[in-house]
Amino acid sequence: MITKLVILDRDGTINHDSDEYVKTAQEWTPMPGALEAIARLNHAGWHVVVASNQSGLGRGLFDVAALNAMHAKMHKMLGAVGGRVDAVFFCPHSPDENCSCRKPASGLFEQIGERYGMDLKGVPAVGDHLRDLQAAIAVGCEPHLVMTGKGAQYKGQSNLPKDFPANTQAHLDLSAFVDWLLLKTQAAAKSSAKATQTSHSAGSSA
Repeated sequence: MITKLVILDRDGTINHDSDEYVKTAQEWTPMPGALEAIARLNHAGWHVVVASNQSGLGRGLFDVAALNAMHAKMHKMLGAVGGRVDAVFFCPHSPDENCSCRKPASGLFEQIGERYGMDLKGVPAVGDHLRDLQAAIAVGCEPHLVMTGKGAQYKGQSNLPKDFPANTQAHLDLSAFVDWLLLKTQAAAKSSAKATQTSHSAGSSA
């Protein structure tokens, strides 16, 4: 059973986004440090999955073979730096299809919960757009904004707009998020070890 899971958006979070859509493997280029950040998560025992809107499929801009080629490139480049994404969950629909899986709807996250047989409450979810975080909080995930891709517009702002979830945490990029998460988990582990040590000491002196 997976106990340490992180859910990532793709375009604008892992790789450079484009207003013209990322349509080919050649156009798929990782953000600086993003693949290495995923590898650091993996090495610390975290499983990583991707939840991504891919309306370019529904719009006829590319086909599933092209999408598979993008993800094959991503997996290969991740492998070269010692990283791994367990699975990619994507919505293939255009906005006017009114599906239940296109973020901000929570369908992709529900699919992830079903696949792994787990409650996603408290699972960190990272994206560069409000809709990523709206989908995440609908299933109880912990929302994290990266200020890359669409999120770059929030750089330098002391507060996020009010329509963002109240508990959203912002990070410069995916690497900064990973720094934060690993520090948080290390601190929690030290605190737990200290509490256990204190308990043992109290027991031996009783």
